[in-house]
Amino acid sequence: MAQNMKQGLNLSQSQTLRMTPQLQQAIKLLQLSRMEFEAAIRKEMEENPILEELHDTQEETALKNESERRDAQESDMAAQEADPRKQEQEEFDWESYVDSTNKGPAERGAAPNDEIMNYENIISSEQTLFDHLMWQVGLYGFNDEEKSIVSILIGYVEDDGYIKTSFEDIARDENVTIEQLEENLPLIWEFDPPGVGARNLKECLLIQAKHLEEDTNDIVELINNHLKDLEKKNYEAIAKAMNLQIEDVIDMCKIIYEMEPKPGRAFVSGQTQYVTPDVYVYKVGDEYVVSLNEDGMPRLRISNFYKNALKGKSVSGVTQDYIRDKLKSAVFLIKSIHQRQRTIYRVTESIVKHQMDFFEKGPAHIRPMILRDIANDLGIHESTVSRVTSNKYVHTPRGIFELKYFFNSGISRSNGESLASESVKLKIKEMIEAEDIKNPLSDQKVVDVLKKEGIQIARRTVAKYRDVLGILPSSKRKKFY
Repeated sequence: MAQNMKQGLNLSQSQTLRMTPQLQQAIKLLQLSRMEFEAAIRKEMEENPILEELHDTQEETALKNESERRDAQESDMAAQEADPRKQEQEEFDWESYVDSTNKGPAERGAAPNDEIMNYENIISSEQTLFDHLMWQVGLYGFNDEEKSIVSILIGYVEDDGYIKTSFEDIARDENVTIEQLEENLPLIWEFDPPGVGARNLKECLLIQAKHLEEDTNDIVELINNHLKDLEKKNYEAIAKAMNLQIEDVIDMCKIIYEMEPKPGRAFVSGQTQYVTPDVYVYKVGDEYVVSLNEDGMPRLRISNFYKNALKGKSVSGVTQDYIRDKLKSAVFLIKSIHQRQRTIYRVTESIVKHQMDFFEKGPAHIRPMILRDIANDLGIHESTVSRVTSNKYVHTPRGIFELKYFFNSGISRSNGESLASESVKLKIKEMIEAEDIKNPLSDQKVVDVLKKEGIQIARRTVAKYRDVLGILPSSKRKKFY
């Protein structure tokens, strides 16, 4: 019986998760507050001897031109020697970097001295996870039913970010169906922080895997089917079950370990956080100028000692490998810092452009704006805008504001236009401040007054805004003398 034997070459394409260390670091740095960002940089400086802080001295100033050219050339050569195969990927504009780090605050675009705020102007901010989630509800274009169900679900999100109450109990207590809850829960999963609204650890990790914006087939399979082995760090069992190399499994596990198992832990109620602005907006002539606040921020450079050691022949191969590894990490960090600062600058610049009426006329003239407006303007993802605007503050001629303050859902007017919710809050506040204390305005009366001004708003929305403003109900505001 004849048997035909054929040999052939079959090619197939497959996608696996490849999230570079640089991308992970850039995303992590982007969402940090100013205080956390500075602490992260100093921690890296402690752990990486290649990095050192640049201080302005008389000697450096005298030799500035010569040292800039020499350091730029040597740093570029050292970076290429660290990994010649990735020369193009790791290319870094050292000359521009040294230029910027050796300049004074005014030359780097920092605010002039008369714009630097006094210590008395430092503000404190206290925000709960509930506040942060409710702020996002108005920015995603939900219809009324979606807003209602999502708001109900947010009310059951606990401090650690999980929904632990069963949907049967929620449906019974809130007079909604389980199907409505199931259909609208994924909307919360798009919110920041990633993983919020999950009902268990597996669901929390899967949500965060989706936020990676990479091909996540392997990592999703790992979380779904091998979570117990992951907890035990049994990489060999996972590799065998998934038919992968153990190195690939370890890389994926490292990414999962970087995820946040309790996404709500960053929002600890009852603690006051003192903040200083990340960026300044000040008026020069008829224009508004954006300037990063780099005061107190470490300015990094590559150590000349280790650059020379890398080129020296007396250094052993093991030591050279160590220096190359640390050099690559240093380059990654510096690039990530530059990317973070540039993104904050661009987002602030776009906000100023969209909210010019606010800067010219005041908070009452703030315009409706959502994350997508800035994302489309800059060609970046909405999640990036969300990360940039959280825990970042801007010092303006109108005061100090969190960047996300400028994002407001729109309230419809009778003429077809929209009014920013923040403007409506200010109107409500002004009305109540001017009311007769013996006959205070009820929420319904506020609705009627706003309706005469062409602002369509529900009574429960007025009550919600009043609570946000810290204003008591009319029955508790009434005074008899």
